[in-house]
Order: sequence, then structure tokens, then C-alpha cells
Amino acid sequence: MPHVENKIVLREGKTKVVRPHPTDSNLAIFEAKDDITAGDGAKRDVIPGKARLATTTTVNVFRLLQDADISVTFREQDSSTSFIAELCEMLPFEVVVRRSVVPASSYLKRHRHIPLDHTFSRLIVEFFLKTTGQQWEDTSLPVDDPLILFGNDGKASLFHPKHFVNSEAPIAKIPMPKSFGTPAGRAQLANEARRIFLILEQAWRLQGLKLVDLKVEFGTNTKGEYVLADVIDNDSWRLLDEGDHLDKQVYRDGQGLDEVASRYILVAERTSRFHIPRQQIIIWCGSVKDDLRSFDDAMATLGVPEAFRKYEKVFCSVHKEPMKALAELDRQLGLVPDSVVIAYVGRSNGTGPVLAAHTTVPVIAVPAEFEKFPDDVWSSLRMPSNVPLMTVLDPGNAFLAALQILAARNPALYAALRFRQEKRFENTISIGS
Repeated sequence: MPHVENKIVLREGKTKVVRPHPTDSNLAIFEAKDDITAGDGAKRDVIPGKARLATTTTVNVFRLLQDADISVTFREQDSSTSFIAELCEMLPFEVVVRRSVVPASSYLKRHRHIPLDHTFSRLIVEFFLKTTGQQWEDTSLPVDDPLILFGNDGKASLFHPKHFVNSEAPIAKIPMPKSFGTPAGRAQLANEARRIFLILEQAWRLQGLKLVDLKVEFGTNTKGEYVLADVIDNDSWRLLDEGDHLDKQVYRDGQGLDEVASRYILVAERTSRFHIPRQQIIIWCGSVKDDLRSFDDAMATLGVPEAFRKYEKVFCSVHKEPMKALAELDRQLGLVPDSVVIAYVGRSNGTGPVLAAHTTVPVIAVPAEFEKFPDDVWSSLRMPSNVPLMTVLDPGNAFLAALQILAARNPALYAALRFRQEKRFENTISIGS
């Protein structure tokens, strides 16, 4: 829709203005500013064009997250410096997700035993109370945006965000208002923040960049559901290119505005490459009588996005109809080149080797009758040269392996699989000499 000038302000922050939508009271227009700030607004400058770059980055990020089935308030871009989003009741905290720590990380100040540049196997999630003027309701604070540790007594302990947590008492203890939600609700928010980070982590990794940490904000919509709200732009994360910051840290560190602007231009352009690729898994069987329930059972337990809870079925005997089989393989890959083939066969274990020798996509053989006829596995293991066949005995593991191959190029699939893995991980720190 065309941009409509609106002077009414619903709320205004350091880098954006929120205005009512001209025709729909459930929507709002988020308009970015050219301002850049640091130190809770103590340092402020104007970078011409930053509003356009921030909007481009936010819109590209939200579109990626929507494609990955993340609930967001974003609806559409309104102009080069604004977008339309659903109005919601904002939650009073920021959620910060960390993969690693860099010298500027406040986490290092609160946890002095963490080695510099340490990478966490399991993402760290923290909540920070959003305050202005060092005040939360009737409680005065020595600092804004303190770290929140939620208690079991109906109160929350607030800590200085840059002080060693274990060395001091809380700066305040406050009753938890209804807006803090329930323990289950906060756990849901933490998990959603992890998923968002993982999607963006892989999206940036595919461009050779490292996402260090990410700040997100949530709200509740008219249905009472948690949704990702506000913005995600180059002020929302720390992003490294071989150790060099591409984010607002360069401004905090005193770089010139032209140098800062160049990083924002680069990031906005790079986010235009974000996408979820079209991919598929092909399960190749010799007969329509083959039982595929093992793969269906595997899908039910993997927790992958809906788009990957299915597969393309091909029933064709490579032994009896080799030319037809190779023609069908070529047809399938012409439709979706980014595929993985699982050859699930019994007495025709030669299917996997033949397919692997005639395609450049990965082929995984699953000897369907291995338990009855153990010797069958050798026809899928002893391969001649230039036949890069992989063999996995368990159908569920074969399906998971296929998903992991595709996840290397797919941020949504990577996030689903990595999220599931990280539930098993523990963060251990070795303090070296």
C-alpha cells in the first residue's frame, strides 16, 4: 500500500517512531530514524540513510523468519523507511541470546571465569528489564535495563548488567507483575528466542559471517499469543566477519560515522540474500509394496518444520528398468535440484550404487531386509571407485542424515535440528593455564 504521512505518535524511541495505521486500528506504522545511539543515549549521532538501511534489514529478517514459521507482528513494508506491523502489548523485557562472547560482551563482566571468545555449545538466554530513567514503577534503580533472575517466591531479583553477579546482592527485588508471564510462558519465550537465533545464525553462516549474540523483544497479540515484535536490525546483534564487527559495536568503539555507515550498508545488502531454499528428500523403492512406515515414524519424532515432514516417493526397479529409473532420477532433480535420495530396497540393493554413480546429489542406501539377510549390506558397502554411496541401516537415522545434509543450506531446517540437539548439550568451561 502507498505510504501515508501521519503525524500522530503512539510511542517514540531513540531510533524509531510508532504511528497509528490510517485505516486499521489493529496495525501500526514503525518508522525508523537516522539516529544512532550508544550508552543508553549518552552518545548520539545522525547517519543520513540509516533509517532506510535499518528498515531494509528488519524487513528482510522478518520475511526470513516468517518463511521459517516464526510468529511475527510484521505485515508488509510501507516505505523505504517504515513498515506495517500488528499492534501488540509489549512485554517489559528484552531477551538476549548468546552463542559466544567478545571483549565488549556484558556477559564477560558478569561471568569473569568465561574465556574470551568462548563459544557455547548450548545457547545462553538472558532477560533484561526495560527501564527508562533508572526507574521501574515505584522502584528507583542505580542503572537502566538490569538483568532479571526470576525467583520462585513471586519476586524477581535485578542485577547490574555489567557487574559480577556472584559478588554482590541484587540491586533490587521486585514483585513480578502479570506482564512477566508464568514460568512456562517465559520458557516458551526463551525457546522461541533460541529458534530465532538459530535461523539467523545459519543464514549468516551461509554468507561466511558469525552471529555472536542477538537481542529480541516480544509482545502479546489480541489472541494472547506471544509474537516477535519491535525490530531486528544492525543494532540488534553482534555480527563478525573474521573477527571484524559489522554491527553497532564499531560506533560504540568510536569509529567514524562513514565507517559505521559502510557496515550498515553491507549488512542491509547481505540480508537481501536471506531465503529458505526449495529442497526435497526422495525415497526410492523398488516396489509399491515396500513399507515406508519407518520413515513416517522418524518424521514424527524429529520436530522438523511442516514443510519437511514429507518426502517424494519413487517406485521403480533399477535392475529391471534401468533407463526408466535414470530418466525418472533426472526428472526429479530437474524439478528440485537440491535433493537427497534415500534408496530403500530389499532384494535390489544395487539401487543405491547405480543412483549414486549417475547423480551429483547425495544418495543414502538403507538395506530394507538387513536383519533377515545380513549379507545384503555388502552390496551397499563395497563400492567401486566413483560411486559415493552412503549406507545407514536404521531408516530413522537415514532420514535424519538426509535432513542434516539439507540443513547445511537451509536456516529453518538447521534451526529445527540444532534446537533439538542443544536440549542434550551442556555448557562446560575449562579454565586453562
